Amino acid sequence: MASNECLPLAEILNRLPPPPASDLRLRVQQLLSDPKCNPKILVALDDDPTGTQTCHNVTVLTTWDIPTLAAEFRQTRLGGGFFILTNSRALHPGPARALTAEICANLKEASVETGTGFEVVLRGDSTLRGHFPLEPRAVDEELGVSDAWILCPFFLQGGRYTIDDVHYVAEGGMLVPAAQTPFAKDATFGYKSSNLRDWVVEKSKGSIFPERITSISLDTIRLGGPDAVLTQLRALAKGSVVIVNAAAEEDVDVVVLALLRGASEGKRYLYRTGAAFVSARLGIPSIPPVPTDQLGLSRDVGGIIIAGSYVPKTTAQLETLRTKSGSKLVTVVIDARGLLKSDAASKKSVEDAIRVAEGGISEGQDVLVMTSRELITGEDEAKSLDIGTKVAEALVSFLVSLSTRPRYVIAKGGITSSDMATKGLGMRRATVVGQAAPGVPLWRCDELTAKWPGLPFVVFPGNVGSDDTLYEVVNRWRVE
Repeated sequence: MASNECLPLAEILNRLPPPPASDLRLRVQQLLSDPKCNPKILVALDDDPTGTQTCHNVTVLTTWDIPTLAAEFRQTRLGGGFFILTNSRALHPGPARALTAEICANLKEASVETGTGFEVVLRGDSTLRGHFPLEPRAVDEELGVSDAWILCPFFLQGGRYTIDDVHYVAEGGMLVPAAQTPFAKDATFGYKSSNLRDWVVEKSKGSIFPERITSISLDTIRLGGPDAVLTQLRALAKGSVVIVNAAAEEDVDVVVLALLRGASEGKRYLYRTGAAFVSARLGIPSIPPVPTDQLGLSRDVGGIIIAGSYVPKTTAQLETLRTKSGSKLVTVVIDARGLLKSDAASKKSVEDAIRVAEGGISEGQDVLVMTSRELITGEDEAKSLDIGTKVAEALVSFLVSLSTRPRYVIAKGGITSSDMATKGLGMRRATVVGQAAPGVPLWRCDELTAKWPGLPFVVFPGNVGSDDTLYEVVNRWRVE
């Protein structure tokens, strides 16, 4: 298949060999609980909070000092893992590299202190945006060169498939090559290649040669199973980059079984993946979205939705939310261009938004605070990132100054979610309760140092769900 063709999803999936058995996740759990296999704790460095979107009953840390990491190592079960929210996608390359190196150095020291073995997954965007290969190189420099980098952006709930090494985004029943989607036009992390072999070369600016790149095919996964994948892994030259093809969660399970066996033989892998790999590697089964009656939502106040993401998917979801909600929703639009004029203009915009939001929440209405939909870019990648930072600072200021505790907080967009959790709500350690909708993580932070302990907090990725998904969550959580 050519890497620039849109393909019919159902037809392509039907052409593939039958998917692997559905009991593989149980086999992963058994390996992870077997001391003879010496399973390592998995530490997921998440470049925005959306990487928790397939997990539940897992901890998220937003700080990474050595005592905190040592304590988390001690609390984490054999073969388990935890997330560290780095938000590195919001940083320039230099600071992102330094942050990754700092976290890895602290992990290394905490590991020695506690006698805990660990391995790292760099959880990145399933549409290929992020600091690659900068972050994997930073990890290798700090922890030692890995035997191989495993590249697996597959994410079923978001419609991300990798077939014949080409990464696709499913839209309207079609597989669209990732480079032809709006995500590839990202002002900071854009790219031109849908074939992941070419993408690796492109993003490394040619420093990773094609000869270093290999892939695990769907034929190998589905016809050969874990044994065939392990045979291929054993034959890898040190420093290889391995692309994982996947069109079902069971495909990832097959590869994880082989990787765990390879790790038990002394191999050390570094992972750059989407969210699906993390739950597969931890043996976490899928569960339905958390029922509303289990959330303990207040009946006296409204909820708040804060939207900073600019991707077309978010814009469509916001439009549906506003149209279908009618008078049940109060909308505040913060003019992004106005925020950039002066500090005084930015301060006034935030104050106006707070005044309207306080009134709506207190009266039991849901409130949407959204940035204007015009995407403002700078002259280059760095300036575009700075503009996004300025807008994010205004949204943080809004949440920090909001005095009325809402029924819940939904943060729309990865970087927006990170800022709302860490800077807006003061979360240092949270639990992933489950999902508010498929691929939409639901967190809870019970620390008394947080702004509103126990408040349901939704990390709503900018690029996940149908046009109706955001409305469906808000409407389901409404007090009638």
